[in-house]
Parts: sequence; structure tokens; C-alpha cells
Amino acid sequence: MEPGINRINLYTIRKATAGLALYLLETYPDQAVKKVVIAYDSRKHSQLFAKEAAKVLGQYGITTCIFNQLTPTPLLSFAVRHFCACAGIVITASHNPPEYNGYKIYGADGGQITLATAERLMDHIVAAGNELEITPADEQELNKNGLLHYIDNSLLHAYLEKVQHLRVHPDLSPAIRQQVKIVFTPLHGTTHDSITHGLKLFGYTQVSVVEEQAVPDPNFSTVASPNPEEPEAFRLAISYAKQVNADMIMGTDPDGDRLGVLAKNQAGDYIVLTGNQLGALLLHYLLDAKQKKGELPTNGIVLKSIVTSEMGRAIAADFGVSTEDTLTGFKYIGEKIEAYKKSGAYIFQFGYEESYGYLIGDFVRDKDAVQTALLLADMCAYYKSLDKTLHDAMNNLFSRYGHYAEELVSFTCKGGDGMQKISSTMSFLRKNPLTQMASLTTTAIEDYLSGIRTDCLTSTHIPLSLPASDTIKYLFHDHSWFCVRPSGTEPKIKIYFGVIGTSEQDSKERIFTLKQAVLQVLGL
Repeated sequence: MEPGINRINLYTIRKATAGLALYLLETYPDQAVKKVVIAYDSRKHSQLFAKEAAKVLGQYGITTCIFNQLTPTPLLSFAVRHFCACAGIVITASHNPPEYNGYKIYGADGGQITLATAERLMDHIVAAGNELEITPADEQELNKNGLLHYIDNSLLHAYLEKVQHLRVHPDLSPAIRQQVKIVFTPLHGTTHDSITHGLKLFGYTQVSVVEEQAVPDPNFSTVASPNPEEPEAFRLAISYAKQVNADMIMGTDPDGDRLGVLAKNQAGDYIVLTGNQLGALLLHYLLDAKQKKGELPTNGIVLKSIVTSEMGRAIAADFGVSTEDTLTGFKYIGEKIEAYKKSGAYIFQFGYEESYGYLIGDFVRDKDAVQTALLLADMCAYYKSLDKTLHDAMNNLFSRYGHYAEELVSFTCKGGDGMQKISSTMSFLRKNPLTQMASLTTTAIEDYLSGIRTDCLTSTHIPLSLPASDTIKYLFHDHSWFCVRPSGTEPKIKIYFGVIGTSEQDSKERIFTLKQAVLQVLGL
């Protein structure tokens, strides 16, 4: 957040919003009332930027519904659908450092806009002209003319009512729920009210909130990074959990779309569940309950990204449910949900990414830490009724499906030299196909930029059905894999690794060997 056309400030907010207004006027010419929903997080200037966007939209005669308080991103997605809006805006930079903010646009389906829409929108942003000359409307005039409305807590109540319909064990006794001890931290963000209210509604009374992180703070002063993917973010929460002997710890990122969890083991220590592990637990819990109740559809589908664990595919197959991969980015999962909703080919069951993003109910079309947190509490209570912890349940899945392990390594590559390093690494993998890696035989190479999967055993080429992306994935004969892609938001190159072993130790050794071999070949 700084002055300049390559930073976020009032002027770039105005230009982006003017472009959105022009896009909506062109896309929905026959729709009498064009409506946009706007939400904002706890960052510096988020509310200011949100109101500025509303005033620019009002200048173009577009009605805006803006939340009257900090709101999690998934509730924005829900609100777009709930109010039948043409689009949504959320002002957030998720878990980035305090000096950042961001402007994220959602389509009428409640999902993040697609690449094709983004390209059209960029054309309109350019056409909006000089950002210094874009004049927002007067807020009082918009109120008087009915072009500006404020969203109150009734929207949260409507959302929580939908979440209650997702519960697969509503018959668990209140006594069991009241025994579950939860420590929760919103990490200075937006989810305090929605999650604490939801947990109370769901019957969970022993909830300890990390008070030092309960108040929204744009400086995120108690953590190095407000990211639930970082174990250090849970330092305070762990001290709370030890005091009350909690069953689990849950924490969300500032805008409430990612959820991190620590589960208590038999020794009383709090163990981080990776994004892949929590996804596997939730998936098995949901499918198992639906199957036992006879509610599992024959054409169910699970959606996951190409860098998410293959354990989910194994679990889904065990219940006769299909799994489909998407590119990294939850917008692709939301896009698939909408397509299958229209075609009826599949019925959505669960969607997730390894980066702590989950979705159970498709009334939201983005990753949703709020609904996940509430269903997670139910899952914890269910296993408690069986005298098991979440840690026990995860070990049971490892015993049944194999010891899957995954790891992500990122390298920051700043400046021109860094960009050249990223480019040369991707080019090397394309020009020098690796037939072996650390005694592993390559069975297939998937190049998402060319859109081709090469079967290395038969030398055949098969088209990939996903959009073009600067991503390469290698698959090996023992079902291990690695995937390389540049970050879409930071000057980084990301390398993902996945293996399956016969034990925890075996999977650790396999992933260490694969990682060392890949990094050596790539010179990283």
C-alpha cells in the first residue's frame, strides 16, 4: 500500500472498480438492477477501500451491498449468491505481510473470476482511463438514492443455517459436544464472531479464544506471519491448549478462508495436521457418514488441486466416489462446481487444496474456514464418542490407505536475476526430460503449459483437459511425484513432493531422498 500505479491505493482502487463497472454494464445490459456485494478484512485501509469501491460503482448507477463490519471472505461468496448479485469484491491480502492489501473479484456464481473473465476485465480497467480523473459518488447521495445498502448480522444467520444442513452426525448427544475442548485463534482477523457464534450454536461450550489475537489488528503484532500454515502462528494457542487440556487447536488466516489445526496426541502434545491430512480426515468422515446413512450419491465427486495429496483419491475411490484434479487456485474448484451443478454429471461432495483450503457446502464457492471449523468440531466430537482423538483417527487412515507424505519447498527469486532463475528452471525441465530420479523410474510427465501428458513407458502423448499453466509434474513408478511451478503472487518458485510409504519412517525417508535428488538436479 503505497502511492503509484503499481501499488494499491485509493486511485488504483478507483480505476479497478471503474473497470469492473464498465464490465458489468456490458455483460448485463438487460438486467434492470445491477448489484455488487463488498466485504473487507482487518487490514489497514480495508474499510476505506471498500467504501471507495462502493462510491465508484454508485457513480455508474450500480447498487452496492456492503458489510457493516469486518467479514470473512467465504461470507462474501455466500452473499453474492444470497443477494443474486452480478459480482462481489473483497478487500484483503489474506495472510501476506501487514504492508499489503488486495482487491479480489467474484463472479455472479460466488466464485473467484476465471482467467477469461479477468482478461476481459483488464481491458475495461484500461478503458477506464486516468485513475486521477475518476470521481466517486457522494456516499450520502447514494444512500438517499437507494444505491448503497449495508449488510447486517442477518446474513450470518442465513449462512449458519445452511452450514447446519451439512452436519452428518447431528444425533450426537449434547453431553459429548460439551466435553470437547477447543482453542481458537482468528489471528487478528475477521472470523472471531462468525466462528465463536457458530460453535455456540452447534453446542460447543468449552471454547477458549486466544484473547491476544481475538481483536482485529492490521499489524498482526503477536505473530511473524498471520498464516495458519506456519506452526509458529500457534505459539500462543498452544500455551492456552495446555492450560485447559484442549482436544484441538484451530486457527484461521485474517480473511477466514484457510484453516489450520493442531491435534492432541496420546502423550498430550499438540501435533500439526498438514493441509493434506486435515483434508483426508474431513473427506473420510463425511463420506463414511453419508454411506452409512445411505445418502452417498452414485455420481459423487471430490475436487482437489494437482499438488494436493493422492490420499484423497484413494479415500474417495474406497467409497465409490470419483476424484478430479484442477490447477492450483480454488477458483478452478469453484468453476468445476458450477459446471457440474449445471450439467448434473456429478454431485459435489468435497473440495480441497493442500494449502489449508476446504469446502463442504457449495452454497459458498471458495475455500471456507468458517464452515470447515464448525464441521471440524463435529468431527472431533464424533471421534471423542468413540474414545479417539483426531490424531488417532489420522493414524487409522494411514494404516488403512498407506503412509502418504507431502512437502513443499519454496525459493524466493527477487529481481531480474530471480525471474531469470525461475524461467531457466522451468525451461530446463521441459528441454531435458528426466527419465529417472534417485533410482525412481519416471512413468509420466505432465506439462500444463503445453497441455500434454507424456507416458514415458509407451512414449505416447495425451492431451490434458486443464487450462494452460506454467507447471510441470513428474510421476514415478512407486506413486511418488514432484511438481514445479512459479508462484502466482510472489517472486518464488515452488516445488511440491509427494510419496507413499509403508510406515511413517519409510515415507519420511522416501520424501527426503526424492527432495534431495530433485533440488540437486535443479541446482536449488
